[in-house]
Amino acid sequence: MTLMQFPGTTTVRSLRSGDGAELAHAWTRSAPQDGITARRLRNLILLDRNFDADGLFIAEDQGAIVGAVYAVRRRVAHDGDDLEPSTGWIPFFFVVPSHRSHGLGRALITQAFAWLRGHGVREVIFSAYTPNYVLPGLDVERYPEASTLLASMGFTRVEHPSAMDRSLIGYQMPSEVRERIDALRGEGWYLGTPDDDDLVPLIRIAGDSFNSDWARAIREAVVGGMPTERIIIAKSPEGSVLGWAMHGTYESVVERFGPFGVLPESRGTGLGKVLLHLTLERMTALGAHSAWFLWADEGSTASALYAKTGFAATRTFDILRAEIGDSE
Repeated sequence: MTLMQFPGTTTVRSLRSGDGAELAHAWTRSAPQDGITARRLRNLILLDRNFDADGLFIAEDQGAIVGAVYAVRRRVAHDGDDLEPSTGWIPFFFVVPSHRSHGLGRALITQAFAWLRGHGVREVIFSAYTPNYVLPGLDVERYPEASTLLASMGFTRVEHPSAMDRSLIGYQMPSEVRERIDALRGEGWYLGTPDDDDLVPLIRIAGDSFNSDWARAIREAVVGGMPTERIIIAKSPEGSVLGWAMHGTYESVVERFGPFGVLPESRGTGLGKVLLHLTLERMTALGAHSAWFLWADEGSTASALYAKTGFAATRTFDILRAEIGDSE
Protein backbone atom coordinates (compact mmCIF):
# COMPACT_ATOMS: atom_id res chain seq x y z
CA MET A 1 0.00 0.00 0.00
CA THR A 2 1.43 3.41 -0.97
CA LEU A 3 0.47 6.26 1.36
CA MET A 4 0.49 9.21 -1.03
CA GLN A 5 -0.42 11.83 1.59
CA PHE A 6 3.03 11.67 3.17
CA PRO A 7 6.12 13.52 2.07
CA GLY A 8 8.14 11.44 -0.37
CA THR A 9 7.07 7.88 -1.06
CA THR A 10 6.10 5.92 2.02
CA THR A 11 4.95 2.33 1.68
CA VAL A 12 3.59 -0.11 4.22
CA ARG A 13 4.48 -3.77 3.87
CA SER A 14 4.85 -6.96 5.90
CA LEU A 15 8.09 -8.30 7.31
CA ARG A 16 10.66 -9.65 4.91
CA SER A 17 14.00 -11.36 5.31
CA GLY A 18 16.74 -9.02 6.50
CA ASP A 19 14.46 -6.56 8.34
CA GLY A 20 15.36 -7.53 11.92
CA ALA A 21 18.40 -5.37 12.61
CA GLU A 22 17.01 -2.28 10.86
CA LEU A 23 13.63 -2.70 12.56
CA ALA A 24 15.35 -2.79 15.96
CA HIS A 25 17.40 0.27 15.02
CA ALA A 26 14.33 2.25 13.94
CA TRP A 27 12.51 1.22 17.14
CA THR A 28 15.43 2.47 19.25
CA ARG A 29 15.61 5.78 17.35
CA SER A 30 11.88 6.22 17.94
CA ALA A 31 11.97 5.31 21.65
CA PRO A 32 15.58 5.70 22.82
CA GLN A 33 14.63 5.24 26.49
CA ASP A 34 13.01 1.89 25.62
CA GLY A 35 15.26 0.65 22.86
CA ILE A 36 15.53 -2.94 21.72
CA THR A 37 18.25 -5.08 20.19
CA ALA A 38 17.81 -7.29 17.16
CA ARG A 39 18.21 -10.35 19.37
CA ARG A 40 15.49 -9.27 21.83
CA LEU A 41 13.23 -8.40 18.92
CA ARG A 42 13.79 -11.86 17.50
CA ASN A 43 13.17 -13.64 20.80
CA LEU A 44 10.16 -11.64 22.01
CA ILE A 45 8.43 -10.92 18.71
CA LEU A 46 9.62 -12.91 15.70
CA LEU A 47 9.90 -16.24 17.56
CA ASP A 48 6.73 -15.77 19.58
CA ARG A 49 4.47 -18.77 19.15
CA ASN A 50 1.63 -16.57 17.87
CA PHE A 51 3.72 -14.48 15.49
CA ASP A 52 2.26 -13.97 12.02
CA ALA A 53 4.40 -11.91 9.63
CA ASP A 54 1.24 -10.55 8.01
CA GLY A 55 0.39 -8.78 11.28
CA LEU A 56 3.65 -6.84 11.43
CA PHE A 57 3.20 -3.73 9.29
CA ILE A 58 6.41 -1.90 8.40
CA ALA A 59 6.51 1.61 6.98
CA GLU A 60 9.38 2.26 4.60
CA ASP A 61 10.53 5.44 2.90
CA GLN A 62 13.22 5.32 0.22
CA GLY A 63 14.44 1.98 1.51
CA ALA A 64 14.59 2.98 5.19
CA ILE A 65 12.24 1.70 7.90
CA VAL A 66 10.44 4.69 9.42
CA GLY A 67 7.68 3.07 11.46
CA ALA A 68 5.93 -0.16 12.39
CA VAL A 69 2.97 -1.63 14.21
CA TYR A 70 2.59 -5.18 15.43
CA ALA A 71 -0.83 -6.84 15.65
CA VAL A 72 -1.22 -10.35 17.04
CA ARG A 73 -4.00 -12.78 17.85
CA ARG A 74 -3.78 -16.18 19.46
CA ARG A 75 -3.00 -19.13 17.24
CA VAL A 76 -1.87 -21.19 20.24
CA ALA A 77 -4.06 -21.07 23.35
CA HIS A 78 -2.44 -19.40 26.34
CA ASP A 79 -4.30 -21.59 28.83
CA GLY A 80 -6.34 -24.71 28.12
CA ASP A 81 -7.98 -24.53 24.71
CA ASP A 82 -9.16 -20.89 24.81
CA LEU A 83 -7.87 -19.03 21.77
CA GLU A 84 -9.71 -15.83 22.81
CA PRO A 85 -10.86 -15.47 19.20
CA SER A 86 -12.52 -12.07 19.66
CA THR A 87 -9.43 -10.46 21.25
CA GLY A 88 -6.28 -9.15 19.60
CA TRP A 89 -3.30 -7.17 20.81
CA ILE A 90 -1.06 -4.38 19.62
CA PRO A 91 2.10 -4.88 21.69
CA PHE A 92 3.95 -1.96 20.09
CA PHE A 93 4.00 0.69 17.39
CA PHE A 94 6.45 3.45 16.58
CA VAL A 95 7.25 6.18 14.06
CA VAL A 96 10.73 7.66 13.76
CA PRO A 97 10.88 11.37 14.71
CA SER A 98 11.46 12.62 11.16
CA HIS A 99 8.17 11.08 9.95
CA ARG A 100 5.82 12.15 12.73
CA SER A 101 2.91 14.61 12.52
CA HIS A 102 1.87 13.42 9.04
CA GLY A 103 -0.63 10.73 10.05
CA LEU A 104 1.65 7.72 9.64
CA GLY A 105 1.00 6.40 13.15
CA ARG A 106 -2.75 6.57 12.60
CA ALA A 107 -2.43 4.86 9.22
CA LEU A 108 -0.39 2.02 10.71
CA ILE A 109 -2.84 1.41 13.54
CA THR A 110 -5.74 1.56 11.08
CA GLN A 111 -4.01 -1.17 9.06
CA ALA A 112 -3.55 -3.23 12.21
CA PHE A 113 -7.23 -2.83 13.12
CA ALA A 114 -8.30 -3.96 9.66
CA TRP A 115 -6.06 -7.01 9.78
CA LEU A 116 -7.30 -8.04 13.23
CA ARG A 117 -10.92 -7.38 12.25
CA GLY A 118 -10.42 -9.65 9.25
CA HIS A 119 -9.52 -12.44 11.66
CA GLY A 120 -12.69 -11.99 13.71
CA VAL A 121 -11.22 -9.76 16.41
CA ARG A 122 -13.65 -7.31 18.04
CA GLU A 123 -11.53 -5.85 20.85
CA VAL A 124 -7.88 -4.80 20.85
CA ILE A 125 -5.64 -4.51 23.91
CA PHE A 126 -2.54 -2.30 24.08
CA SER A 127 -0.25 -3.85 25.11
CA ALA A 128 -0.42 -6.44 27.97
CA TYR A 129 0.13 -9.36 25.63
CA THR A 130 1.32 -12.70 26.98
CA PRO A 131 3.48 -14.66 26.73
CA ASN A 132 5.82 -11.95 25.43
CA TYR A 133 5.47 -8.25 26.13
CA VAL A 134 8.21 -5.66 26.15
CA LEU A 135 6.33 -3.21 28.38
CA PRO A 136 3.01 -3.80 30.19
CA GLY A 137 1.29 -0.84 28.55
CA LEU A 138 1.77 2.76 27.47
CA ASP A 139 3.90 5.07 29.58
CA VAL A 140 1.82 8.20 29.12
CA GLU A 141 4.38 10.46 30.77
CA ARG A 142 7.08 9.30 28.39
CA TYR A 143 4.92 9.09 25.26
CA PRO A 144 2.16 11.73 25.44
CA GLU A 145 1.74 11.95 21.65
CA ALA A 146 1.12 8.22 21.41
CA SER A 147 -1.42 8.51 24.23
CA THR A 148 -3.30 11.24 22.38
CA LEU A 149 -3.31 9.21 19.17
CA LEU A 150 -4.55 6.01 20.81
CA ALA A 151 -7.28 7.89 22.69
CA SER A 152 -8.46 9.43 19.40
CA MET A 153 -8.75 5.92 17.96
CA GLY A 154 -11.02 4.67 20.71
CA PHE A 155 -8.62 3.28 23.31
CA THR A 156 -9.52 3.73 26.97
CA ARG A 157 -7.60 2.73 30.09
CA VAL A 158 -8.57 -0.54 31.79
CA GLU A 159 -5.59 -1.04 34.15
CA HIS A 160 -2.82 1.13 35.57
CA PRO A 161 0.10 -0.98 36.84
CA SER A 162 3.41 0.35 38.12
CA ALA A 163 7.01 -0.69 37.67
CA MET A 164 8.96 -0.65 40.94
CA ASP A 165 12.66 -0.62 41.78
CA ARG A 166 14.78 -1.01 44.91
CA SER A 167 18.51 -0.46 45.32
CA LEU A 168 20.38 -3.43 46.80
CA ILE A 169 23.54 -1.46 47.51
CA GLY A 170 24.10 -1.92 51.24
CA TYR A 171 21.09 -4.23 51.56
CA GLN A 172 20.83 -6.10 54.86
CA MET A 173 17.94 -8.28 55.96
CA PRO A 174 16.03 -6.68 58.88
CA SER A 175 16.63 -8.44 62.20
CA GLU A 176 12.91 -9.09 62.77
CA VAL A 177 12.67 -10.87 59.42
CA ARG A 178 15.72 -12.99 60.29
CA GLU A 179 14.07 -13.91 63.59
CA ARG A 180 10.87 -14.92 61.79
CA ILE A 181 12.86 -17.11 59.40
CA ASP A 182 14.59 -18.82 62.32
CA ALA A 183 11.23 -19.38 64.03
CA LEU A 184 9.65 -20.91 60.93
CA ARG A 185 12.60 -23.20 60.35
CA GLY A 186 12.42 -24.20 63.99
CA GLU A 187 8.80 -25.24 63.38
CA GLY A 188 9.86 -27.47 60.51
CA TRP A 189 9.34 -25.15 57.52
CA TYR A 190 11.69 -25.43 54.56
CA LEU A 191 12.75 -22.05 53.16
CA GLY A 192 15.26 -22.39 50.36
CA THR A 193 16.09 -23.64 46.88
CA PRO A 194 13.62 -26.19 45.48
CA ASP A 195 14.75 -29.60 44.38
CA ASP A 196 13.56 -30.93 41.04
CA ASP A 197 10.50 -32.64 42.51
CA ASP A 198 9.42 -29.38 44.21
CA LEU A 199 9.11 -27.72 40.80
CA VAL A 200 6.04 -29.79 39.99
CA PRO A 201 3.81 -28.40 42.80
CA LEU A 202 5.40 -24.96 42.41
CA ILE A 203 4.39 -24.71 38.76
CA ARG A 204 0.96 -26.12 39.55
CA ILE A 205 0.15 -23.55 42.25
CA ALA A 206 1.60 -20.74 40.14
CA GLY A 207 -0.77 -21.61 37.30
CA ASP A 208 -3.84 -22.67 39.30
CA SER A 209 -3.81 -20.04 42.06
CA PHE A 210 -2.11 -17.07 40.43
CA ASN A 211 -1.48 -16.68 36.71
CA SER A 212 -1.15 -19.28 33.98
CA ASP A 213 1.60 -17.19 32.38
CA TRP A 214 3.64 -17.44 35.59
CA ALA A 215 3.54 -21.23 35.33
CA ARG A 216 4.73 -20.99 31.72
CA ALA A 217 7.50 -18.55 32.62
CA ILE A 218 8.85 -20.71 35.46
CA ARG A 219 8.77 -23.88 33.36
CA GLU A 220 10.46 -22.28 30.35
CA ALA A 221 13.09 -20.55 32.50
CA VAL A 222 14.13 -23.77 34.21
CA VAL A 223 14.13 -25.77 30.97
CA GLY A 224 16.14 -22.96 29.40
CA GLY A 225 18.88 -23.35 31.99
CA MET A 226 17.97 -20.89 34.76
CA PRO A 227 19.70 -22.02 37.99
CA THR A 228 17.16 -23.14 40.58
CA GLU A 229 19.07 -21.12 43.19
CA ARG A 230 17.16 -18.16 41.78
CA ILE A 231 13.98 -19.62 43.33
CA ILE A 232 13.12 -19.63 47.04
CA ILE A 233 10.18 -21.82 48.10
CA ALA A 234 8.28 -22.08 51.37
CA LYS A 235 7.34 -25.65 52.22
CA SER A 236 5.22 -26.40 55.29
CA PRO A 237 6.24 -28.96 57.91
CA GLU A 238 3.77 -31.31 56.18
CA GLY A 239 5.68 -30.92 52.92
CA SER A 240 3.30 -28.65 50.95
CA VAL A 241 4.67 -25.83 48.79
CA LEU A 242 2.71 -22.77 49.93
CA GLY A 243 4.65 -19.93 48.35
CA TRP A 244 7.72 -18.84 46.45
CA ALA A 245 9.71 -15.87 45.22
CA MET A 246 12.29 -15.75 42.45
CA HIS A 247 14.37 -13.60 40.15
CA GLY A 248 16.00 -13.89 36.75
CA THR A 249 12.94 -15.59 35.30
CA TYR A 250 12.44 -13.32 32.32
CA GLU A 251 15.17 -13.08 29.68
CA SER A 252 17.70 -14.27 32.32
CA VAL A 253 17.93 -10.74 33.77
CA VAL A 254 19.34 -11.37 37.26
CA GLU A 255 18.05 -8.09 38.71
CA ARG A 256 14.47 -8.62 37.54
CA PHE A 257 12.39 -9.83 40.48
CA GLY A 258 9.40 -12.15 40.23
CA PRO A 259 7.07 -13.82 39.91
CA PHE A 260 6.22 -14.08 43.61
CA GLY A 261 3.20 -15.52 45.40
CA VAL A 262 1.88 -16.96 48.66
CA LEU A 263 -1.24 -19.11 48.79
CA PRO A 264 -4.24 -17.49 50.52
CA GLU A 265 -4.17 -19.86 53.49
CA SER A 266 -0.68 -18.64 54.41
CA ARG A 267 -1.21 -14.91 53.99
CA GLY A 268 -1.01 -12.77 57.10
CA THR A 269 1.70 -15.01 58.59
CA GLY A 270 4.65 -12.95 57.40
CA LEU A 271 5.59 -15.63 54.87
CA GLY A 272 5.47 -13.19 51.94
CA LYS A 273 7.85 -10.79 53.67
CA VAL A 274 10.19 -13.69 54.49
CA LEU A 275 10.28 -14.94 50.90
CA LEU A 276 10.79 -11.44 49.53
CA HIS A 277 13.74 -10.71 51.83
CA LEU A 278 15.33 -14.12 51.30
CA THR A 279 15.26 -13.46 47.57
CA LEU A 280 16.70 -9.95 47.93
CA GLU A 281 19.46 -11.36 50.12
CA ARG A 282 20.29 -13.99 47.53
CA MET A 283 20.21 -11.42 44.71
CA THR A 284 22.67 -9.30 46.67
CA ALA A 285 24.92 -12.34 47.19
CA LEU A 286 24.92 -12.87 43.42
CA GLY A 287 26.12 -9.30 42.85
CA ALA A 288 22.86 -7.60 41.87
CA HIS A 289 22.86 -3.86 42.54
CA SER A 290 19.09 -3.49 42.30
CA ALA A 291 15.81 -5.38 42.17
CA TRP A 292 13.04 -4.33 39.82
CA PHE A 293 9.91 -5.54 38.10
CA LEU A 294 7.48 -4.15 35.55
CA TRP A 295 4.07 -4.91 36.96
CA ALA A 296 2.46 -4.28 40.35
CA ASP A 297 -1.31 -3.81 40.37
CA GLU A 298 -2.34 -0.39 41.59
CA GLY A 299 -3.44 -0.48 45.25
CA SER A 300 -2.76 -4.21 45.68
CA THR A 301 -1.55 -5.93 48.86
CA ALA A 302 1.61 -6.91 47.00
CA SER A 303 2.40 -3.32 46.01
CA ALA A 304 1.98 -2.26 49.66
CA LEU A 305 4.43 -4.97 50.76
CA TYR A 306 6.93 -3.88 48.12
CA ALA A 307 6.68 -0.27 49.31
CA LYS A 308 7.31 -1.32 52.93
CA THR A 309 10.36 -3.27 51.72
CA GLY A 310 11.92 -0.21 50.11
CA PHE A 311 10.62 -0.48 46.55
CA ALA A 312 9.42 2.70 44.88
CA ALA A 313 7.30 3.15 41.76
CA THR A 314 9.51 4.31 38.91
CA ARG A 315 7.04 4.20 35.99
CA THR A 316 3.33 3.73 35.49
CA PHE A 317 1.61 2.23 32.48
CA ASP A 318 -1.84 2.43 30.93
CA ILE A 319 -3.23 -0.84 29.66
CA LEU A 320 -5.68 0.23 26.97
CA ARG A 321 -8.65 -1.36 25.24
CA ALA A 322 -10.56 -0.45 22.07
CA GLU A 323 -13.60 -1.99 20.45
CA ILE A 324 -13.21 -2.34 16.69
CA GLY A 325 -16.48 -4.01 15.77
CA ASP A 326 -17.29 -7.21 13.92
CA SER A 327 -15.32 -8.47 10.94
CA GLU A 328 -16.66 -7.36 7.63
